[in-house]
Amino acid sequence: MTMHFLDFSLNGLAFRSAASSFLLAFPALFSIVNPLGASLIFAQATAGRSPREILALARLVSFYSFVLVMASVWLGSIVLAFFGITVNALRVAGGLVVAVRAWALLHSPESVEAQKEKQALQGGRTVMAPNWADSAFFPLAMPFTVGPGTIAVAIALGSGCPAEDPFLAYGLGVSLAAIAVVLIVWAAYSSSEKLVSMLGITGTRIVSRLAALVLLCIGVQIMAGGVQGFVTDIWLHLSKAGTARS
Repeated sequence: MTMHFLDFSLNGLAFRSAASSFLLAFPALFSIVNPLGASLIFAQATAGRSPREILALARLVSFYSFVLVMASVWLGSIVLAFFGITVNALRVAGGLVVAVRAWALLHSPESVEAQKEKQALQGGRTVMAPNWADSAFFPLAMPFTVGPGTIAVAIALGSGCPAEDPFLAYGLGVSLAAIAVVLIVWAAYSSSEKLVSMLGITGTRIVSRLAALVLLCIGVQIMAGGVQGFVTDIWLHLSKAGTARS
């Protein structure tokens, strides 16, 4: 009876951990990737391509974006440990990067759109390489879809598992959020021409501003978690020092 109760409690904890990490990771990744706004620029970048090529390019860009995000989520902590960077430092830096980007997107989405357009269009020209797949990874997947900000958020999410939560369940929730965002990217890029005609520039900027507000709150939350971690570490260090003196 006791073993069954423990199994139920562990399963419940794992489910809550996966659900909470999904609810944290999905809006963070969705807001910083901004698939709806990016799809308008993707439509410009693929102007002149056949519908079949656009669908294949959208699928390939989504796949590369998925690989980049998942590698950041699951391998980011190893890279941090190699360079001696603490998770708290990453949270503060990543949260600051996200908050600054969100603030810029909230107040001047035109400048953010112009920067992304410059990345995707390669100096104002549509992507018309002889082999369209050559442009799938660079610049359309990276840095256009998955840029430094997205990678920083993914690493911070992957390394931010609370001590009381099961790591695999937490990572599963973050991974599901990444998969959901990539699927939205694939759907938005595949139907980019329809989204352009349906939303237009004004509608896209309204959605971008709403996403930027959510992203700003998430950036502050990530940064606050890092500051809290630093304060906790300092407090524990001072407590151990006081105990050692006594």
